[in-house]
Amino acid sequence: MKIAIISFTRRGAELSRRMRWQIEKQLSYEVALYTKCSNELQEEADIRFVEETLGDWTKEQFEKSEALIFIGACGIAVRAIAPFLKSKLTDIPVLVAEESGNYVIPILSGHYGGGNELAAFIAEGIGATAVITTATDVNGLFAVDVFAKKNHLLIGEKKGIAKVSEKLLEEKHITLKIEGSVLGAVPPEVTLLDKKNEKMSEDEKLQADVLVSSKDRGVALLQLYPKSVVLGMGCKKGKTCEEIEAFVLEQLGRLHISIKSVGVLATIDCKKEEQGFLDFAEKYGLCFLTFGKEELEAVEGDFASSSFVKQQVGIDNVCERAAVAAATEYRQNERQNPCCDTKEKGYCLLLKKTAKNGMTLAVAEKKWSVTFDET
Repeated sequence: MKIAIISFTRRGAELSRRMRWQIEKQLSYEVALYTKCSNELQEEADIRFVEETLGDWTKEQFEKSEALIFIGACGIAVRAIAPFLKSKLTDIPVLVAEESGNYVIPILSGHYGGGNELAAFIAEGIGATAVITTATDVNGLFAVDVFAKKNHLLIGEKKGIAKVSEKLLEEKHITLKIEGSVLGAVPPEVTLLDKKNEKMSEDEKLQADVLVSSKDRGVALLQLYPKSVVLGMGCKKGKTCEEIEAFVLEQLGRLHISIKSVGVLATIDCKKEEQGFLDFAEKYGLCFLTFGKEELEAVEGDFASSSFVKQQVGIDNVCERAAVAAATEYRQNERQNPCCDTKEKGYCLLLKKTAKNGMTLAVAEKKWSVTFDET
């Protein structure tokens, strides 16, 4: 994480140094210090004097930093960030501390962006009080957006977060249906709808307040999507992003699988420069993985076989083998790719080799789980 801290007085600049020391020592984040205090601070190499307007500086930081800390009045911070706010799911966390160092206040992206957690950490390190104002935290209740972020779940519609939080605050209780494994202690205000609820039909269980599933259901107040689905593909040279997209969405629709749950596009390494694959992966934010012929040959399973494909690329099946390879054998640390992680063994091949217009597709889903904080 890259954090930018800006101060407006010499006393604030000294506090920013204390914060930086605490953050870098304990969290190993990258911290840059800025000030609007006075030109004399230009002589101090560890703090950069901001010559541009505060608005221009803030715009730049929203583009390159992952958190902002203002040491000064809340009004200064609010006016500075206001033109650049977009969504609670994309805005970076913004904190405010007054220069005496008594209080640290997260004013933006406290939940999903991690501002509350960062404020609590900094406050503890400098002997301050973290002023948390989000309603579920104040009432000690389950925060569904924090749960989603910690479990790398994509939020379907952000308005659902407010609906779930409102029900929690009014009724102190919500229901969850999770189609993966569950670890940790479920909060007392959350009822898990699972196999133990024998008196409820599957349709009733799907009408939970929060549904965690790779399939589009459309019956919950809020749906969360695990990034658990892998696409294995092969294609003739020159297939466009639009052709690939139409084919993939058609087949996912047949399976009732949401594109929101797709995390990986996998193929053979001779297709690593295929522009259609590159464009499709970029459009949907997918990890694009390629495997060598020997890697794919080593994948165990009962796969469709094509002599034509073997003649072209040296192996009898690309799409199924690539899907399974990505779902079961991929290791984040081996390939040094931080955007997905399929360390756990186990998968289900949801769609075997399907061909259309010079493209082949197989769909696999790796086993997944969610974790509640231990209490």
